[in-house]
Amino acid sequence: MINQGYYLPGLYVREGSIPVPLDWAGSEPGIWRAEDDSDQAVIRCFYRVVCAPEHVHDDLPLLVYLQGGPGYGAPRPLSASADGWMPEALRHFRIVLPDQRGTGRSSAIDGSTMASLGQPQAQADYLKHFLADSIIRDFEHLRRTVFAGQPWVALGQSFGGFLTMAYLSNFPQGLAAAFTAGGVPHIPTDAYELYSHTFTKMAQRSQIFYQRYPGDQKRVAAIADRLAQGDVVLPGGDPLSVERLQTLGADLGKSGGFERLHWLLDTAFSEGDGSLPVSGAVGSRATLSQTFLEEVRAATTVSPLYWPLQEFIYADGDCGPLRWAGQRVRDARPEFDTAARPLMFTGEVIFPWMFEQESALRPFGPAVSLLMEEGSWGHLYDPARLADNQVPLQAAVYADDLYVPSELQLDTLSRVGHAHAWVTNEFEHDGLHGDKVFSHLYKLALERGDLEGLFPARG
Repeated sequence: MINQGYYLPGLYVREGSIPVPLDWAGSEPGIWRAEDDSDQAVIRCFYRVVCAPEHVHDDLPLLVYLQGGPGYGAPRPLSASADGWMPEALRHFRIVLPDQRGTGRSSAIDGSTMASLGQPQAQADYLKHFLADSIIRDFEHLRRTVFAGQPWVALGQSFGGFLTMAYLSNFPQGLAAAFTAGGVPHIPTDAYELYSHTFTKMAQRSQIFYQRYPGDQKRVAAIADRLAQGDVVLPGGDPLSVERLQTLGADLGKSGGFERLHWLLDTAFSEGDGSLPVSGAVGSRATLSQTFLEEVRAATTVSPLYWPLQEFIYADGDCGPLRWAGQRVRDARPEFDTAARPLMFTGEVIFPWMFEQESALRPFGPAVSLLMEEGSWGHLYDPARLADNQVPLQAAVYADDLYVPSELQLDTLSRVGHAHAWVTNEFEHDGLHGDKVFSHLYKLALERGDLEGLFPARG
């Protein structure tokens, strides 16, 4: 189960993996055994357990970190202070870092996996098993089998908060308490509604960026006009289109994102001192620098599963087909057209062109198109059970969150029992990775008495 441990700076680490069924239908976490279900496809759930070296032999409560995404594995910490939330958590907990199925070392999926599955329908059927309804069952199985059924505390960042709400809906007995940071989904889910909010916020954020850096409005327009000629290629061979340039806006919802985007644009043109082409934007054959092209490639390249699963995190039960909800919202907003000026940036949303232009995503395209027409999904959230929730839930809600709108988070939290919202405008969506957010959430929960049962009395 768990291998021999090793040390990192400020951390003691142990790791292991367990088998889980590809399809949890008809099986119960904690009871299912691979040897009793030989006809079922089996994948792996990999996890690490970390603690401070001084706590190696201490009986600490467990905190399971639910990674944001979708499609990302758990953090690989370089040290005890590498991620802002960890120092506070390490003072009180043994931290479990599971890789969500399809990521990290949990039967990872990439383009070659898709190719090996053959026909698009088989690929779509396979991908459908890598969403929140299956992920939480993997983790509940892990809790019951490896950790003797000990209730743990969940800390959900972004999509990890979606997992937390699904956990509370399906296995509340597995949680002693829960924290979320920028990650409370609107329930009932509606992808079109969500994107209607985020596109509005993205237009506002784009305008704020141009107000902060006025010269970048002309610079972005000149870059876009150059890309519209259709002959610019990124390192690796993918075309750099205006649509892909617009996706750089996803960084505007993170700490330091405005500055990173400004400096990325600064090196766009290679001639002379990098000023805008004298001939103007239209018709210019100005050369875009290799530095800029490499930085754009890196900034717009993500985990293989992130874009293929992105819109489907809003699919719950018999919600009906999503049919590219993000693209449909964009089509209704002419200010996001590639020819519009000033050029608006886009955020955390997938578009059909991605699966045509990006070589890493191309193998997923046919399956994603099929899933866009799927109307029946695993059930994630139980409004009645959430209304009667008895598990203390402390949520950090970022007032200006670009990805998970605060107004939608607060509406959901108003209908969840024992839920408490800390609303702040001090942080962006990635605020948990600083050193203040989790410390404050922990303090709020502790002083309310929500964590009293975690720590034995000392006599």
